[in-house]
Amino acid sequence: MGWGLPAPAATTNRPSSDGRALQARPGQFRDVPGARPQTQATLPRETSGLRTFLRSLLALLTLTCSAQLPAQTFRFPTGNHALLEPGGDEKFLAPTPGHDSSAGGFGCVRSGNRQMHEGIDILPLHHDRRGEPTDAVLAAADGDVAYVNQRPALSNYGNYVIVRHRIDRLDVFTLYAHLASIAAEMKAGARVKAGDTLGRMGRTTNTRTSIAKDRAHLHFEINLLVNEHFSRWIAAQDPEARNDHGPWNGRNLLGLDPGEILRLQAAAGGHFNLLDYIRNRHALFRVLVPQTSFPWLHRYPALIRRNPTAEREGIAAYELAMDYNGVPVQAIPRARSEIQGAPGLRLLSVDEEEQRRHPCRKLVFKQGQAWVLTAHGKELLSLLTY
Repeated sequence: MGWGLPAPAATTNRPSSDGRALQARPGQFRDVPGARPQTQATLPRETSGLRTFLRSLLALLTLTCSAQLPAQTFRFPTGNHALLEPGGDEKFLAPTPGHDSSAGGFGCVRSGNRQMHEGIDILPLHHDRRGEPTDAVLAAADGDVAYVNQRPALSNYGNYVIVRHRIDRLDVFTLYAHLASIAAEMKAGARVKAGDTLGRMGRTTNTRTSIAKDRAHLHFEINLLVNEHFSRWIAAQDPEARNDHGPWNGRNLLGLDPGEILRLQAAAGGHFNLLDYIRNRHALFRVLVPQTSFPWLHRYPALIRRNPTAEREGIAAYELAMDYNGVPVQAIPRARSEIQGAPGLRLLSVDEEEQRRHPCRKLVFKQGQAWVLTAHGKELLSLLTY
């Protein structure tokens, strides 16, 4: 089974036999329809040979430079890089009161493993005379500003910025929260380069308990967007619900582990691939959804796995593999002949060991001898397929 079945939306790249899009290699030319044929003067053999030699030399130099300057997918969003040092977590992650630094990491790290933390909390390196952090918060990759909130009373993120990136064929959204201030030029649509200053680290929030000065930190997330129609969905679900941030509500963002990604990226020496990382995430559960066209499929077609049977017979439903945070790491189209019974919403399997390790999202639970979706799990799937 290969990756990359085209989503219902039109695609511009022709898929290869294994599902990957075919692209021209550097130095490989393709005919352009309607272009006039180019004529080339006949060159003396010596001139032609010299040109060939120079082209080869240039290609070799380009490859050598590329090998010496490996591109990184993400950079650290502050000057604190202690995560990569042996035992550096205590200098990198901000603990919660009464707990060690692990509480500042990603995953089921809060409230005795019962509460999900969808980002990492990064400690400052520099403070002013009042003890407030002065660290610059930096864009983790090239992209454009998707959203800026400068009304801290409206979010437990406080002042925050979301930047949209296109990385390894994926729309990715980094989030930078609790900022003391945001750079004046940071407006929705503004282009940013990796390392550009987005603002200054702080401790803004709207939670009942404020963030203490000694716990000031940057809350940093790497997310995928669930559904661009979030505002319509939430209005249909609960007409009285308040939504101050449109689609940039935290409920509409599914987090990946930034600490793990930064470590893996450093270990890979520039060869880290985010798409492969997501595809190889461990699935907590698999579920069948009857919808055959929904925004996730159009936004993330690279996460669709090819199924020749469905291609041949038509798609009747999708099987989704979900990690413990609810990220659909794989979508498999299913034909009617592959489905037992009606193609409705159905939990297909659960990895019980994975659920024991990561129980905090409460997406599934065991009812007697059978696993079922919780209200949280059903709500996530409702938003995903809306």
